[in-house]
Amino acid sequence: MIRSLLFAILFYGVTLVMAVLYLPLIILPRRGFLWFAQLWVKLMLLATRLVLGIRFELRGLENRPDGPAIYASKHQSAWDVIIFNLIIPDCAYVLKRELYRIPLWGWYVWRLGSVGIDRAGGARALKGMVADAAAILDQGRSIIVFPQGTRTPVGESRPYLPGTAALYKGTGFPVVPVALNSGVFWPRRQFSKNPGMITIEFLPPVEPGLNRRTFLKVLEDKIEPATRRLEQAAAQKADTED
Repeated sequence: MIRSLLFAILFYGVTLVMAVLYLPLIILPRRGFLWFAQLWVKLMLLATRLVLGIRFELRGLENRPDGPAIYASKHQSAWDVIIFNLIIPDCAYVLKRELYRIPLWGWYVWRLGSVGIDRAGGARALKGMVADAAAILDQGRSIIVFPQGTRTPVGESRPYLPGTAALYKGTGFPVVPVALNSGVFWPRRQFSKNPGMITIEFLPPVEPGLNRRTFLKVLEDKIEPATRRLEQAAAQKADTED
């Protein structure tokens, strides 16, 4: 609990100070502003390692394409939103458009070139999302999408939403499924966090050519068993260490 309290003070304190200091920098070219954004990411991950004792490992790197791709990742904690900025440089997240209205933080997310979607916009919003994502992919940048749309606690299940299928069909780029077990160590909506090794595993990509329904089934069948395996391995290791 003490570690989590100290981390919260550092996280929110440093983030607030940097958010204010970064305001004049928003006029920089996007790539210039990106350097400063990644500095924040590195500081937060350093605090996560030194204060919380949370580290991470990457598996399945051979499954990452040489060029840009759509990475469809399991989403279990706020940590997931931080880490992809480091392991997939200059990526673009798919997120709710209303997040852009958050003072400072939302402005910076917009400035970095993310893909915003109006969840209430229906088919028209999906078309706009696909067009924005395709333009970003054509620039050589990868897309990060959380196909369940929100953080899913360990052991729970949520449906895979059609937005990822729209990206898959509309852009023609491969989709790399990503499993992880971050929720074991950084639980959703819990203040206390647990030391340990988060594992992120890149799974074999889903190549273009499937229909939307089949694609979503294949994506879920790849991510969910791999996620359960990583969760169970983390729990067994914790039991052994206890």
